[in-house]
Amino acid sequence: MQAGPLDRAAARLRAPSGGVLLMLAVGWAFAVVQAPEDSVQGVIQKILYVHPACAFAAYLGFGITALAGALYLWRGDEQYDRLGVSAAEVGVVFCTLALLTGPIWARGTWGRWWSWDPRLTVTLLLWFIYLAYLLLRGFTEGSARGARFAAIYGIAGIFAIPLNYFAIDLFGGRAIHPENLSRGSLGTGMGWPFALGVITALVAFAHLVFRRLEVEWLRARELRSEAGAPGSAAAERPWGT
Repeated sequence: MQAGPLDRAAARLRAPSGGVLLMLAVGWAFAVVQAPEDSVQGVIQKILYVHPACAFAAYLGFGITALAGALYLWRGDEQYDRLGVSAAEVGVVFCTLALLTGPIWARGTWGRWWSWDPRLTVTLLLWFIYLAYLLLRGFTEGSARGARFAAIYGIAGIFAIPLNYFAIDLFGGRAIHPENLSRGSLGTGMGWPFALGVITALVAFAHLVFRRLEVEWLRARELRSEAGAPGSAAAERPWGT
């Protein structure tokens, strides 16, 4: 089983992305420590530098899942299927982190861990959508029909992302979640740590997807080998030792 271009690209970028991530994480942590505290919320407001960044990484993961699903349906190339499930799994990780950090912030500002605020509710729905995607993949591993169905499901799930992002605008005054950030909405000294947090989360997402692609490629090779596919014994390993 030959590695596809995506597999080889991930193999090349895996180590460099890890180094970049380490440097960014150190710089981000320093920036967060140095960032000023909010005059109203206090130190709890610094979750701002984690919570939205995790949400953006989750959006990216689910968006790539939909794109990879469309490419798989169009081209029938298994590397796109592997990319789709890898991005979905990492996206669920970041969505979980967003759901965990959100209640911590809510407890410090609203006085309660959870409120059925429109954005919180839709974020939970988004988490369940892609958790179901992963469960579907787990039950249909190695099945081309299951991969096609998962691709369609991943494409359909993408429509929950704009609903999540614009939930505050759609529900108007019924939402207690703060409005989406816009130019000038952050206080002095808060913009750089926030931007660095988003960049760090996106690089972390990329690095984890590269690692996850390794697992998917090895799993596909193993399944092909067990099935006795021609050429499986001489399969190329792009990941190094």
